[in-house]
Amino acid sequence: MNLLKNLLFTALLSSTLISLPALADEAETKAIERGLAIAVESDKRDTGFGDFTASMVMELRNKQGDTSKRTIRLKTLEVIGDGDKSLSIFDTPHDVKGTAFLTYSHAIKPDEQWLYLPALKRVKRINSKNKSGPFMGSEFAYEDMASQEIEKYTYKYIRDETIKTDEFPDGVDCFVVERYPAYEYSGYTRQLAWVNKDRYVAEKVEFYDRKNDLLKTLTNNGYQQYLGQYWRPDKMFMENHQTGKSTILSWENYQFKTGLTDRDFSRNSLKRAR
Repeated sequence: MNLLKNLLFTALLSSTLISLPALADEAETKAIERGLAIAVESDKRDTGFGDFTASMVMELRNKQGDTSKRTIRLKTLEVIGDGDKSLSIFDTPHDVKGTAFLTYSHAIKPDEQWLYLPALKRVKRINSKNKSGPFMGSEFAYEDMASQEIEKYTYKYIRDETIKTDEFPDGVDCFVVERYPAYEYSGYTRQLAWVNKDRYVAEKVEFYDRKNDLLKTLTNNGYQQYLGQYWRPDKMFMENHQTGKSTILSWENYQFKTGLTDRDFSRNSLKRAR
């Protein structure tokens, strides 16, 4: 762990433990320490990619099984010391062509998000209080579309568990870590993540709503490694257990270190997106 990560870990751990009840037992403290350590290791392994571009197909499925598809181009810029910047550009179908979505993710302060609507020829800022709303009619919320910075959550290790996936039909060993949003206006009380012990990526995440009922499950499949370090899934399946709807994000054409800069992620870039 480098110096920056070590300092971050120490600061986060101290703030987490200070918030514990005075009589918190040793097992609870160790579970919090271990949960945070897993999150820090996951973040460390995904640091240094610089930027990447990719293309994506978003498939929306309703309760009756009817589907519709959208094709999207994405750009992401890593911001050391803060959250990443990302730009999503919709190419099809015709009614959403030219729509562009810009996100400035942050650690503790509210993420900044803007949506360009070509039919209205204007940029709409997404209110920080509305981050739990659905992104472009999908089962992914606006808050799901921002980068998941360590400081956005507090953590607790729950258990070890082996789960079966498409890639690992015989099972893959995971840490099960509970994380609790530390930012305002989240649509979730908590999330339960199954983190691959070898790769330190999430194989599955359960999302619990504000009533602490299971709302959605995200399953990541077909992880590929890029630049000998960075894992990205080919497919992300989000199932809403309360509505019966689901969304599949199918990713391809990843390109890393393409030379993107802050200028590619300005608000003006929304209107220029093609």
